[in-house]
Amino acid sequence: MPNPAREPTFLPLTMAAAVDDDEGARTVRDRAELADRAAADCWLALVAGCASGRAALVERLHDLSEATSGYAGVRWWLGRGSVHRTRVAAAAHRIDDAVREGDGAEFAEAFIGYDQAVASVVAHVRSRVGKSVT
Repeated sequence: MPNPAREPTFLPLTMAAAVDDDEGARTVRDRAELADRAAADCWLALVAGCASGRAALVERLHDLSEATSGYAGVRWWLGRGSVHRTRVAAAAHRIDDAVREGDGAEFAEAFIGYDQAVASVVAHVRSRVGKSVT
């Protein structure tokens, strides 16, 4: 039986930031959990020298990015939040490149950037609506 404390985690900041009980935050957290599992599977494939898991990971990252944009609000995401949108997209692209190249170190670094970018959006939304950001 896997020990959750020993499972790799790739989106700890995002999952910690998306703690509110509103529907948008729950959707972001749900998508983050799915993306995190896909990342762990992909990571294991990279370590084993396999090429599997890329398509599922790309799909899950897309789903998380879409949930994040919905949570932030399309108007903000396309306007004042465009810097955040660009960071999220660039980090997702970097992850995809790392997987295609089989570069585990780049994969880990890219995930740190993606996690920070998505968590920053979630924290920004929480601060905009006056919720405590912990």
